[in-house]
Amino acid sequence: MDANQPKQEHLLALKVMRLTKPTLFTNIPVTCEERDLPGDLFNNLMKDDPSTVKGAEIIMLGEMLTLPQNFGNIFLGETFSSYISVHNDSNQVVKDIQVKADLQTSSQRLNLSASTAVVAELKPDSCIDDVIHHEVKEIGTHILVCAVSYTTQAGEKMYFRKFFKFQVLKPLDVKTKFYNAESDLSSVTDEVFLEAQIQNITTSPMFMEKVSLEPSMMYNVSELNTVYKDSDRSSTFGTKTYLQPLDTRQYLYCLKPKPEFAEKAGIIKGVTVIGKLDIVWKTNLGEKGRLQTSQLQRMAPGYGDVRLSIETIPDTVNLEEPFEIMCKITNCSERTMDLILEMCNTNAIHWCGVSGRQLGKLHPSSSLHLTLTLLSSVQGLQSVSGLRLTDTFLKRTYEYDDIAQVCVVSSKFPAES
Repeated sequence: MDANQPKQEHLLALKVMRLTKPTLFTNIPVTCEERDLPGDLFNNLMKDDPSTVKGAEIIMLGEMLTLPQNFGNIFLGETFSSYISVHNDSNQVVKDIQVKADLQTSSQRLNLSASTAVVAELKPDSCIDDVIHHEVKEIGTHILVCAVSYTTQAGEKMYFRKFFKFQVLKPLDVKTKFYNAESDLSSVTDEVFLEAQIQNITTSPMFMEKVSLEPSMMYNVSELNTVYKDSDRSSTFGTKTYLQPLDTRQYLYCLKPKPEFAEKAGIIKGVTVIGKLDIVWKTNLGEKGRLQTSQLQRMAPGYGDVRLSIETIPDTVNLEEPFEIMCKITNCSERTMDLILEMCNTNAIHWCGVSGRQLGKLHPSSSLHLTLTLLSSVQGLQSVSGLRLTDTFLKRTYEYDDIAQVCVVSSKFPAES
């Protein structure tokens, strides 16, 4: 009842009950040995108990279901359901009854009533029933506000409210980490690996129905949580997909830029949106919950004004025999460049060709491919270094060392193709 209104006897009674799945009934078995004083008394009593499992009476878990004895916990992502009943406790016919249910959160007030239509009359011992549902999307304090208005036979308009406060708890702790596939010694790509750590912070086990990554428009995603063997596929977590309380799982995903974005170097830079995680689970007797994270963001690696990457390079080459590599040069700046390529020999790597060649103008976000020839005079794992790009407009030189590695073997042992 509203504290601002004077207390008065109302003709209608409001009852609210949360709707949840029942739980399996548990009992405490009491047994003794046959030579003890009670003899078979306890065992016979348990066999006659309808809540026990026949043939397994000493197991605590029974076959009967128990209705919820209290409000219980509500977790973010679950659906809150409640039964609302307005009963006419008087011997009068009440008219113009209206029942309204609102949910007040820390940020908004939501109307949950299926219908706000006025009921013309309610006879004695009759009731108006309603079931409300709401997918919980905020944590913290929630208040269910149920308001009832009606008119008595004398024409007096009556109104009262009841408040039901409950807390919405966080069911999962989700942490994410990003790993860039590209490093100074890698010739691969703009691949991004996402590791998602999901921990069950409730007090009951969860059945993890789905954990997926919905990528943004810039990326394609591959999930790496499945093992393929011959024609079979199995989860890296085994056949059991239960997550016990306080247990943590790591899910791994690989994201690759779509071709139309990968070709435009200027687009994927700075803070980029990767996508969002979609998590679906079930608890108890199949109660479903779902969480979607906010858009995950990462800071794209900076490549400076000019990016040089290796497109193709052999794994193994013969000592003192020329081999070719293909480079990709991308203008990551917002201005046109006029580039000159210089090739500087190192102790092990010797470039073949003319150093100081003109590459011409390269517009913003544009790329060019270049095939270069070189040889190694030293065996072992050698780093490819010594490339220099000079922008003649700004007289600025960009140095590229340790851009890739190659294994150099003696010509007596031919390199594998």
